[in-house]
Amino acid sequence: MPSNTEKQSFSLRLRAALDHATRVRGATDLAREFNLQHRDGEGVSVQSAHKWLSGKAIPTADKLGTLARWLGVTEHWLHYGPPPDAEASSALAGPSGDKARYGSIECVSLARRIEALSPRHRLLVEEIVMQFHAISTN
Repeated sequence: MPSNTEKQSFSLRLRAALDHATRVRGATDLAREFNLQHRDGEGVSVQSAHKWLSGKAIPTADKLGTLARWLGVTEHWLHYGPPPDAEASSALAGPSGDKARYGSIECVSLARRIEALSPRHRLLVEEIVMQFHAISTN
């Protein structure tokens, strides 16, 4: 049985993959869109999708497979995270297994959030990042 930490980590990876690959927002959207993708058995309820998103449950193997195919990530990454010797960018794999061009899902998700900010707020974020970069290179 997965620990609470494993469930929470799965939830974070699922949310990052959803942010990267879809416009799904919330358990209702997730259940509806998942059920359109999942053809190997019975779909999921909104309550099950909510448990996935809130870190209370990890889906079964068949549902993990559907999620991974739909979201363009590997099943291993979605369930367990990156292997100890792998880079985070290897998490994203397209249908052909190609690695993502733009880095990890977390980086892409963060970049999209920054891009959605007003020009003034983007400038503030850029200034903060530049300050941290200057500190880390000294």
